[in-house]
Amino acid sequence: MILYQLKCADGHAFEAWFKDGEAYEVQRGRGDVSCPYCGLADVAKAPMAPHVATGAEDPHEQRARVLAARILEAVTELRDEVRRTCEDVGPQFPEEARRIHYGEARARDIRGEATADEADDLRDEGIDVFLLPGIPDKRRS
Repeated sequence: MILYQLKCADGHAFEAWFKDGEAYEVQRGRGDVSCPYCGLADVAKAPMAPHVATGAEDPHEQRARVLAARILEAVTELRDEVRRTCEDVGPQFPEEARRIHYGEARARDIRGEATADEADDLRDEGIDVFLLPGIPDKRRS
């Protein structure tokens, strides 16, 4: 396993584990590597210090890997539930959320696309929104 320090085109820094360097390149090439903060798939490796393996697995790294896997599974389940139960309104999300909030459209659960600024504006208006991080769908081939 290899841990890469990554950075998206918007400047968000994050870490991700990969089987090896080739696995990173393949996943990035498919668009499966995305920023957990903004969902952008335009990411690149950031400079980092090498980690020297001692042969024994660090218990903190093992615990972090297990926790990361649990979090990823929970977020995947949440994403699947949102996809299953919410109407996709695409890029019209901010407008449709406002219409629902102000009683101009039928109340229902929706999902779609919004920038961070649009989501902040909706929250400022008292409209509840939740940003679901972009994660790869492992079921895709």
